[in-house]
Amino acid sequence: MTPAKLSAPTNAIMEQMKLKINYDELTNCMRCGFCQPACPTFQETGYEAASPRGRIALMKAVTDGLMEPDASFRQQMDLCLGCRACEPVCPADVKYGQLLEQTRAVLEEEPEHHRWWVRIARRVTFTHLFPYPKRMRLMGSALKLYQRSGLRGLAQASVMKMFPEHLRQMESILPPAASKGVVEQLGTFYPAKGEPIATVGMFRGCVMDILFTETNIRTVKLLAEAGFNVVIPEAQQCCGALHAHSGELEQAKQLAKQNIKAFQDAQVDYIISNAGGCGALLVEYDHLLHDDAESAGAAGWFASRVKDVAQMIMEKGRISAVIPWASTTGQAAASSDAGRSKTKVTYQDSCHLRNVMKAGNAPRDLLKRTGDITFVELPEGDRCCGSAGIYNIVQPDMSMQLLDHKMEHVKQTEAHVLLTSNPGCLLQMKLGAEREQLSDRLKVMHVVDFLHERLEKQRQ
Repeated sequence: MTPAKLSAPTNAIMEQMKLKINYDELTNCMRCGFCQPACPTFQETGYEAASPRGRIALMKAVTDGLMEPDASFRQQMDLCLGCRACEPVCPADVKYGQLLEQTRAVLEEEPEHHRWWVRIARRVTFTHLFPYPKRMRLMGSALKLYQRSGLRGLAQASVMKMFPEHLRQMESILPPAASKGVVEQLGTFYPAKGEPIATVGMFRGCVMDILFTETNIRTVKLLAEAGFNVVIPEAQQCCGALHAHSGELEQAKQLAKQNIKAFQDAQVDYIISNAGGCGALLVEYDHLLHDDAESAGAAGWFASRVKDVAQMIMEKGRISAVIPWASTTGQAAASSDAGRSKTKVTYQDSCHLRNVMKAGNAPRDLLKRTGDITFVELPEGDRCCGSAGIYNIVQPDMSMQLLDHKMEHVKQTEAHVLLTSNPGCLLQMKLGAEREQLSDRLKVMHVVDFLHERLEKQRQ
């Protein structure tokens, strides 16, 4: 089929693929297949097209004009979780995540393939909601009213019954929303305990600051305990991760520029994230803006300073102030102290914290220093739980399939507490506990909340 016989939109997509996708990265793929065992969708389906190697081959075929970007092509691009587990195992160091974002950005230039209500939802969410912190707080106020009034019970008894089961379950496990974020409750500066080691800027997030406000507050307090002055720039915006992963790259770039300026103006030494999904884009702002001559230098400054909260405490902080009960050997009670300990803890990786930020061991290292718990490794804890931003909403079948397998492994650990380092993962694991009827005996928490809770109990 020659390009002349293709429809105008199809022709346009193929031309944009040639212009916007990094062809050198496409050709870097050696087709070795090392990515396949690491890819959740390939492991679930066994289809070559559902692997990173297969998707790269599809991208290259469309770019070379050998294949039409038809519905099956879009389906495979959409089916990818974007977990980027393929990247650490790739001997050629192919930047698969960047190829995926570039491809999705091209596909979104022809948004008609989305249903009308999806197009409206994307426009409202990406353009009119996430970029505006005040609007996010208004949404938090509305959600708080819904949760605390009789509206929630009324909705669950009527309207919610019209939704699929997994959405009903997701609604039931949503944490309490807040109308006031971390800045409204703590201010824009929180001093270090003792002599300051450095000044860090806290990235508060958008959804994070209305659904996980307490986690944000505890993050600030843990950083202060560890010896850091904490600045929370009020001018910061949504990180842009959901935009970038959904093909809205131009909006992601605009948000990145605003965030870079906010943290540069704050004159911080480091930029701290407590959400792996946010942190993964923050640490790649230099790539996101690499073709913007005016912003490239500042983006490099920003990206080089991004760290996860656990990573920051482990590398630079006063660990003994955060974990005063730490074991002298630096090893958790998983061995010699196992008989004494009653709290068995396991950990589910945030894919982006592990695969993009390269800081997946930091939360484990903190937990393994905690001398009054039994730390148990989660089998395949490095495999995606199926949350992946909004993946559990737009790809529910694959998401729930991954989650069900994940919970089989969780049950094997016999853990009392399941920890993670990303809000999306946290909600997904709470959903898994609900689906498996484990909520009465399995507590699902963010690592920050767990450490802060134990620190407060130790002081009592």
